Amino acid sequence: MRNLIILLYFFLITDCSYGQSLKKYTIGTSGCSAYFYCNPGNFELNKSPDSSEVFTGECTNENVAFGVICVKLKDKVSGLETSESMLISYLDYLKGTLNISKSAGYGKGHRLKGREDTRGVIDYWEDKDKANWKVKGWTDGKIIAIMYCSSLKEIPETKVNIFLDGLVLP
Repeated sequence: MRNLIILLYFFLITDCSYGQSLKKYTIGTSGCSAYFYCNPGNFELNKSPDSSEVFTGECTNENVAFGVICVKLKDKVSGLETSESMLISYLDYLKGTLNISKSAGYGKGHRLKGREDTRGVIDYWEDKDKANWKVKGWTDGKIIAIMYCSSLKEIPETKVNIFLDGLVLP
């Protein structure tokens, strides 16, 4: 019986040491926030050619990079179909800048936390270095946000899905 208790104690301690909590981080002055498993630090602010504000942040936890690119659009896009098309165009642009060599294809029809005023698009990528990527883009016509995870190993789907759906729009 004593050995069983010691064994149970060992498993509980081991299991707890791998537990990870999410923490909410404000994405600059975008009005958005996101839940991360690690600290992305200060979000870098840049301006796009049309003067939209672009906030970026990334951190690594257990060999998985978690990142966000959040664009506070200078001009609101009217119509969710137009917003979704703009989001897909931005994802296509990212494929080129990130040297993506393979793509599963966009999965449309997602809603952020059931909000009908949002649209989401998901995809799986592989880059030239054979890193695996899972990306999910969100938009409400005022914000375009790309949540992404990448790893040279297999992506931990459950953990990654929680992160990708952890965006909070203003």
